[in-house]
Amino acid sequence: MHIVGKIIRGKYFDSVSLMLVARETLGLPGVKDAAAVMATDENKRILKSSGMEWPELAAAGDTDLALGIKADSEAEAVDALEKAEELLVKKKETATDGGAFQPRSLPGALNEHSDANLVLISIAGKYAADEAMQALRAGKHVMLFSDNIPLEDEIALKTYAAENGLLVMGPDCGTAIIGGIPLAFANVVRRGSIGMVAASGTGLQEVSSLIHNLGRGVSHAIGTGGRDIKKEVGGLTFLAALQALKEDPDTRVVALVSKTPAPEVLEKIGAAVRDLGKPVVAVFLGADVETVRASGAIPATTLEEAAHLAVALDQDADVEAARTSLHARATDLAKQAVELAATARQSGKYLRGLFCGGTFSQETVFLLQPLLKDIRSNVSEPLSNPDKSEGHTIVDLGGDEFTAGRPHPMIDYSLRNRRILDEARDPETAAILLDVVLGYGSNMTPGEELAPVIREVCEMDDPPVVVFHVCGTDDDPQARDRVIALLKEAGGVYAPSNASAVMMAGKIIERINREDA
Repeated sequence: MHIVGKIIRGKYFDSVSLMLVARETLGLPGVKDAAAVMATDENKRILKSSGMEWPELAAAGDTDLALGIKADSEAEAVDALEKAEELLVKKKETATDGGAFQPRSLPGALNEHSDANLVLISIAGKYAADEAMQALRAGKHVMLFSDNIPLEDEIALKTYAAENGLLVMGPDCGTAIIGGIPLAFANVVRRGSIGMVAASGTGLQEVSSLIHNLGRGVSHAIGTGGRDIKKEVGGLTFLAALQALKEDPDTRVVALVSKTPAPEVLEKIGAAVRDLGKPVVAVFLGADVETVRASGAIPATTLEEAAHLAVALDQDADVEAARTSLHARATDLAKQAVELAATARQSGKYLRGLFCGGTFSQETVFLLQPLLKDIRSNVSEPLSNPDKSEGHTIVDLGGDEFTAGRPHPMIDYSLRNRRILDEARDPETAAILLDVVLGYGSNMTPGEELAPVIREVCEMDDPPVVVFHVCGTDDDPQARDRVIALLKEAGGVYAPSNASAVMMAGKIIERINREDA
């Protein structure tokens, strides 16, 4: 294996252009990995940890561009590096080639769109906080897509916002729906009377999409960023979002989505919930049900259950009836799992989960713990070998170790497609579990790209079972029903939510291991 790289001094490219260059380069002959990133300390650390390092990288600075190639031969690596540079030139020429006026600064953008009241910021984390504060001082709400922002800067931004009646969504806020407008990675859902507050991007996508698919709609879905519920930040955006939904006349029901907040933050959220005057459903992944109930919210144990309970409340229906319906369906899924276990690979005994959504990975681990022992995952700590599964392994392919210089797996399926085939060739793999995330910003042809891979797995001698769920709606650009049909035709087993897919796959493995005992 050969690694070559180049540092381009003092030239900034936006993250989308860099992701597209990396994706196109990755498809060249012999190329095993490709990176196109700004040479921040964090990106250099990630490149080093993923085995993509060359001598000039260490001296590169934040405003330098790092291009790196790993290929089978030196000649293929050099050719791919040259191609990556050509692609960058084309991206720059396209971006500057005429068209409408494009502001080059925040003040310029504010002058151009003086009636806007929200600023979405997606630049290198080192500079994002200053731009966000500038927007707040101009009286604008902020959505901070950028990550790698120091904790003290997040606290300062959110404190200023709270004191001035503004919202800061983020940092690392990838999803929101404000007034029916999807922002960043979000799905097309109808407007309605269910409001959401979420410290989880794909969690917000799952619940809002399920609400839509159940026939109801969303008023606003406010993302907070994952650190907001930590003790240090104190839930500043979570609390501000609850206040905004309290004052919104179009919001009748509220759904909360996050990992378990710090105890001090949960206490503040509970006080806000009790003061809300509207029914609240909360899914705090990993939290004790009675702790959630004590906060004043109706507890849900899965993202899917949260959506069903919120819809029941919005319809003035019985929430217990909604729970009963879900439990009945779980019984049917368990019966289907028994049938699938009988057809699963005879030598297989392990579950391999390959996820695009971080929240789906987290929910999967929580739900599998009562069913399976010794689950390995990078959800909470790095895997000893990220590229090789051992035993039951749940992988968030959106983790830093997989995304350095690469498009996110919600955009580019190439890394996961290769990993699916690798897992399928392992004789100990009994089942493969997948999420497919639709919506703006995500891969536009998921069915066409994933179906051939699932078909190749299912046509193997003695193949593993492939279980999948699709997060999205039929109004998304990719059309959910069409994607489901393509993947089922290829041989995949469909489940209507991440929680149901996890339970089906877990029951398959549980049944196989019981029969082997």
